[in-house]
Amino acid sequence: MSFFSKILDKLGLKNAQSVPADPAATVPSAVADAPVPAAVAPAPAQEVVNPIAVVDVVAQLEKRAAANPQKLNWRTSIVDLLKLLDIDSSLEARKALAKELYCPDELMGDSAKMNMWLHKNVLAHIAANGGNIPKELTD
Repeated sequence: MSFFSKILDKLGLKNAQSVPADPAATVPSAVADAPVPAAVAPAPAQEVVNPIAVVDVVAQLEKRAAANPQKLNWRTSIVDLLKLLDIDSSLEARKALAKELYCPDELMGDSAKMNMWLHKNVLAHIAANGGNIPKELTD
């Protein structure tokens, strides 16, 4: 099971199979506009197969945040989002997830930039797989 599949499973999106076929389709515009050498262009991911009806991810995450003794802000932090889902949020785990979602190599060396890219892309991929993520969180 891929790292991203674990996220989908925790959110009740386990019937959705993978990430969109075009990883650039959910990349924030600032990242998408950056030149990527052809030699390091990502391979296309699998297509979404039989996505289920839209799942109220926002309500799930807000409910988890309210019940959590820590003050976690899943809307801005990939670490907090992963913690709410009870998934490993270590730097190594985030790097593995970033690689799985085709994070540009130039962001992988700067954890703050990688985290911002990863947060937006995870939310965008959740939305592409049937989660109701507000557009302002994926732009």
